[in-house]
Parts: sequence; structure tokens; C-alpha cells
Amino acid sequence: MLDLATPLSGDCKLWLITDKSDESLTILRHSTAHVMAEAICKLWPETKLVYGPPVEDGYYYDIDLPRRLTPEDFPAIEAEMAKIVAEDRPFTRYEMSRDEGLAKVRREGNPYKVENAERAKGDKLSFYVTGPEPGRYWEDLCMGTHIPSTGRIGGFKLLTVSGAFLHGDATKQQLQRVYGTAFHNKKDLAAYLTRLEEAKKRDHRKLGQELNLFTIDPLAGSGLILWKPKGATVRLLLEEHLRGKLREQGYQPVFTPHIGRLELYRTSGHFPYYRDAQFPPLYETDTARILNELWVAEYERGDDQPMPVGEQRLLDELKAANGRLWNELLGDTDQPEARRFNPAPGNRDHNLAVIRENLKVEDGFLLKPMNCPHHMRLYASEPRSYRDLPLRLAEFGTVYRYEQSGELSGMTRVRGFTQDDAHLFCTPEQLQDELAKCLSLTRYVLEMLGLKEYRVRIGLHDPNDKKFINNPKGWADSEAAVRAAAAASGMSATEEVGEAAFYGPKIDFVVKDCIGREWQLGTVQCDYNGPERFGLEYVGRDNRMHRPVMIHRAPFGSMERFIGILIEHFEGAFPVWLAPVQVVVASISEKSEPYAREVTQRLKDGGFRVELDDSAEKIGPKKHRARQMKIPYIVVVGEQEAAARAVNVNDRAGKSENMGLDAFVERLARESVPGHSH
Repeated sequence: MLDLATPLSGDCKLWLITDKSDESLTILRHSTAHVMAEAICKLWPETKLVYGPPVEDGYYYDIDLPRRLTPEDFPAIEAEMAKIVAEDRPFTRYEMSRDEGLAKVRREGNPYKVENAERAKGDKLSFYVTGPEPGRYWEDLCMGTHIPSTGRIGGFKLLTVSGAFLHGDATKQQLQRVYGTAFHNKKDLAAYLTRLEEAKKRDHRKLGQELNLFTIDPLAGSGLILWKPKGATVRLLLEEHLRGKLREQGYQPVFTPHIGRLELYRTSGHFPYYRDAQFPPLYETDTARILNELWVAEYERGDDQPMPVGEQRLLDELKAANGRLWNELLGDTDQPEARRFNPAPGNRDHNLAVIRENLKVEDGFLLKPMNCPHHMRLYASEPRSYRDLPLRLAEFGTVYRYEQSGELSGMTRVRGFTQDDAHLFCTPEQLQDELAKCLSLTRYVLEMLGLKEYRVRIGLHDPNDKKFINNPKGWADSEAAVRAAAAASGMSATEEVGEAAFYGPKIDFVVKDCIGREWQLGTVQCDYNGPERFGLEYVGRDNRMHRPVMIHRAPFGSMERFIGILIEHFEGAFPVWLAPVQVVVASISEKSEPYAREVTQRLKDGGFRVELDDSAEKIGPKKHRARQMKIPYIVVVGEQEAAARAVNVNDRAGKSENMGLDAFVERLARESVPGHSH
């Protein structure tokens, strides 16, 4: 996207972005981040700005300021922002050559902006002035894009301030991150703030503690969910119901370990490509650690680049730790060239192969970041024929990602989570039909839980982006199959170029919850790359070897994240079939306790989840406590109910009615069917 102040380098097609365009809020919020940064700098001139991007639902700016900001400072900042907005100043862009721009930024003395300028790509640096000309008004190093003027900011609000590390690296400078939001008008801002207040009431972190569903213990580890019995019950109910559906659809259950050899992930490409998002490897020997770090360093070294100091240091470590191996790689000139490490430029691929050969003996392990490599090895564990396909392998597999501490958030952003993962191996001819079945399953799961408002998004590759694997035929075939599967399923889908996984197109379900927030939940992905990397094959009808296509699919995705979203969607009041406790039986007096125990046992014998409250408290506090725990039904029994073999049934809405015990059991049975909405 370009703003109107950006020079065009040649002929091109243009389309205008208006307030109604999807991109417009992103641009508006980026500009509001500049306005906020200027206001902070005016109030506290010692502020050093770092960077301030737009994000979902708002924007933030990271700053280095000795004074600790608090929400009490927000009114003063917002007052300064309001002045800038009222002045309706234009956002003016100007450019400098890279050398001139770097010199300018260095003169200004902000080390963070110097680093940003040094990291910027291209032969020019761009700056934005919040005013008509440079020199007289506040400005910032920035690529853009921006709105025409500050007066276009209709409504804004500062939300929170928190700590953040530079580049998300806990070893670097701690900064302050100020969050805000902005809209085209005050009406939209007010509606958003109302939703925000509603979201606070529904916050799964608060409800999870109040309803005794889960906990996060600092001693056990940040980002690691400890499921309490009630939360575990919700999870098991979802898992068991899905397992039943999978059996009906011909899936086969598998289990795989929580760790795997590094060589497994080198083969899949997940290591070192996603190294920053993974826990550090576990090494059996120091030689294994050095070799692996050497392999990563060589992997990241450009083929024409000289050996960096860090890589030479690793070779010195290897010499000290394993002189014999060092001598084979670098010292013994009698070794064949194919087995020797060559530090000179131009030998990257050769060196990677040499190191990898030695890693077959000296290797390490990685906490499993995803399940697909293990499932592909299961496929490869025996010969396969076209008659075996499609092969559908399913596992509730736990995986681990090293999220930065500042990015962790309750159950929705964690370091260990369980996926309802399945990998389907099929022939190219079966691909469309298998994709359609996966879409149907995902839709069933969402609608079973009352999540009926969703949109379907197809992520396609960008042929000009090198992050996507180079397989034009595979992309053409898989994208055609994805489109056809969505159409055959009766789904109206939007397409987004550049949003595919690096190995294949994907279909995401973006669900709207009861307060209008959108969540990306179920996903179905196509993969030609994994089977190619692992050399997976099957014997075709022609008696020749062929490569299968793999589908990744997870209707729930992360069980932790999905249940966190469900807690907020239902505000903790799960439907009867999913409630961890469906009924509390409360006795009115000591005389009615025997009947209360009888009712409780009858319900337990029927397979229902029930608790008995036969404490000496009055019935009012008992009912209040059960309502606080959002129990669907409170069954009150006294002497009258005992005499009539009846129960007094109270629901969460406060409605009360008397009915026979048999009638209540029948109602409970109907409402305990998965998908039943109470």
C-alpha cells in the first residue's frame, strides 16, 4: 500500500482505499501511533522511540523512557494527542539516500532508530513529518503508509502500558509498550470500548480461576497449562466426541513421543528454519551440540561469505572437545575431500553435507514442535499401495513452542499445547474429496458448539515470494483442489494471496464469537512438500511408485486455545452436554438428605455429572454458590419433594419448576447429547 505522497516509479494499476476498505483502519492506526509518539515526546522529551506498528484492533509504540508510565498518565497523553488531531496537520513524506538518511539518524542520537535504519532495505530511507514540511514539525523514520492528515482520526483511546523486550529478546533492553486503538469515528470507538468491557467480564483467565478449570503455576512454568478436574472434563468431552466421529470416518489412532531427533526436523525443514520459536535442543554429548551449532551457522552463512568469527570459535571448541573428529574434518589431509570441512567461501552445501553425515552419529533431540514429521515416519514404516489410501492418521498430540514471555496469554498463547491433529495421505485424484470431508468435519465441530457465524478464507501462495516452495505444478493442482473442495462444500470463501503455508494452500475458518470478535480456529492445509522431503511413496495401479499428497487438518486446533475461546464465548456457562458439572442436588434440611442422596445416585447411575450439597447451610447460599459456578441445573429437594418422588429444578436463568424425577432424567438425557443448545 502506498499513500498519496509516495512517488510512483512507473506505470501501474491503482485502486483507492476509502474508510470502508479493509485496509483503512490499519493505516489510520499506524498514523495514530505517530500522533501518540509525538505527544509522549512532547510531555517527556527524554523519550527514545523504538517502533510503533498497527496491530489487530489497535496499535502500540515501544519506547525507552526512564520514567515508568502508568494508566494515570493516559489523560495527559490523550490531551496532547487531541491537540494534534484538532490541528489537522498533514502527514508529509520525504526521502533521502541511504547514506544521507543514516547520517541524519545518527546525528539525532537515538540508537534504536539507528538500528532500524541500518536494518531497512533499499537504497533510500523515508521519513514522515506530522506537518507540511521537515524541520519545523515532529517526524519519524517510517516506511508508511499514512492517512492524509491528523484530522482524519475520528476517535482514539489509550488502553494499556506493559513491559516489552527489544525485538522480543529477553536478553536485550527492557522497554515500555503503550497500546491504543483508533477508529474513523467516535461511534465506532464507543462500540469497541463496550465490547472491550464485555470481553473483560468474559476473560478466560479470570473465569478459569473462578470456575476452577485450570491454573498456570510459575513453579511449573509460564505458558504451561495445568488442567484442573473440571477443565479436564470439558476437554475430555470434546476429545471423546471427536474421536467417535473420527472412527466413523475411517481415521486410525496413533501416538507419538514428545521429542524427536534433530535429524527428523532437519529432514522436515522445521529446524533450523523455525529455531527461534522452538525450545533449545537436548544434546547427548558436547560434540553433538558443537556440530549442530556449526551446522546452523553454516546453514545461515551465505555461500559467498567468509567464515564468521562465531563459526571459527565453534571449530576451536570442537578441537578441544573431540580432537579426533576435528582432525578428520580439518587436520588430516589424507582424508577424502568429500569428508573434509572446507571453511573457504563457496562450500556451504558441501560443508552442510559433511556435518550432517557426522550428526548421524552425534545428534540431539528437540521437543516436538509439530506432529507431522512423526506421522510421516509412521507412513514410511511399511510399504504402501494405492489400495491403502487414503490413510488417515489421527492423534491428540502435544507440541511445544518457545513463545516469548511477553507474548504469553492464558490459554490462548502458551508454550505447550495439544492439537487434534490428523494427517491424511492420499492420491492426487483423491485430494479434492478428502479436502471436502475435512471441511465438513470442521464445520460440524464448530456448529456443534453453536459457532455458526464464520467465514472461510483460502490462503494462496504468491509466486513472486521466495518463502514458498518452488513447485508450480503442485501449487496449481493443490490450489485448484482447495477451491473445488470449498465450492463442493457449499462454502463461500475469500481468497488471500500470500497467506498459504510455505508448503501448500490452506483453508481457515474465521469464527465470530457472541460479542463480535473474530478468531481463526479450524484449519485444513495441503502439502506436497513433506512427502517429497521424506521420500514417501505408494505403488500405483500401474505398478509404479508414486508420491502421495498430505493433508494437515485440525478442527479444534490447539485444545488449550479452543477451550479458552469457548470459556469466553459462553462466559463460562457451558451448554448442559459440555458442563463439567451438570447438576447440583441441594437438600433443604437434614430430613431431606436421604432423598437428596438417592436423587444424586440416580443421576450418577444415568451417567450424568452431578454433585451433592448436603451442607448445613440454608438453601439460599447453596443456590447462590451453584449459580456462581454456572451449574446448568440446581435441583432442590425437601420433604415435599421426597414425599412426591419429585424435584424442584432451577436453571441458570432463574426459572424454577417442579417435576417428577423421571421427567427430569429424560430432559437431562436429551440435553446431554453433544450439540444440544440449552
